[in-house]
Amino acid sequence: MTGLRTVIVDDEPLAVERLQILCAAETAVNLVGTAGDGAAALRLAQTLTPDLILLDIGMPKMDGISVARAIALMERKPAIIFVTAYDNFAVEAFDLDVVDYMLKPVSADRLSRAIARAQQQIENVQDGEGEAGDISPQPDASGGYASEFWVSHRSELIRIAALDIERIEAERDYMRLHTGGRSYLLHQTISTLEQRLDPSKFQRIHRSHIVRHDLITGLRHEGGGVWHALLENGDSMRIGRKYLSDVKKLAGK
Repeated sequence: MTGLRTVIVDDEPLAVERLQILCAAETAVNLVGTAGDGAAALRLAQTLTPDLILLDIGMPKMDGISVARAIALMERKPAIIFVTAYDNFAVEAFDLDVVDYMLKPVSADRLSRAIARAQQQIENVQDGEGEAGDISPQPDASGGYASEFWVSHRSELIRIAALDIERIEAERDYMRLHTGGRSYLLHQTISTLEQRLDPSKFQRIHRSHIVRHDLITGLRHEGGGVWHALLENGDSMRIGRKYLSDVKKLAGK
């Protein structure tokens, strides 16, 4: 039987059953086992050497994060997709280079997309382009800046490449990331984002705004010490006095 050799791990029998039903409709999945706790998951990972584990996070004794950390130390690491009812573990989860992070209840379409990502990861590993458990773009070698961000959107988490972000604006305790005509909220401070973004690609122009360099087409002096950054789409954004000298460096001034 072909397909990704897959193990489901969840301490809730009904959740396991639901995933079994969804997996049965996936031709790319070959379900080889299920486990109801973290310790059993590790035993199956070692004995069955699956290609993929659909892993719950909120389990007693040994949670899914701990399981993923232990799997990361294995010589043959299966790909991991987290399946959980909580979105507050996303940052920690993706630090472990998992394939995807799905929120319950999982739809058939959502699972299909996650499986496709897992297939791509495994193909990359087989082609020598990466290691198991790592399909995320690598950090910039010159400074380890973030190459992607994961944001909540409706009932799922979406991966956004850092270089797809056009601009960022602060909205109280959230940052709005603008990309491709859409925008997403991320619960981080603008100072934290500024530190995570490559300064050779992004410029903070105001206490509430960060803009990608290549979208700034010009600078305009409005008089009275007020300057605006002119953007590719025709918009203009005021430059804060604190950031003016750094912005002018983009123009060699």
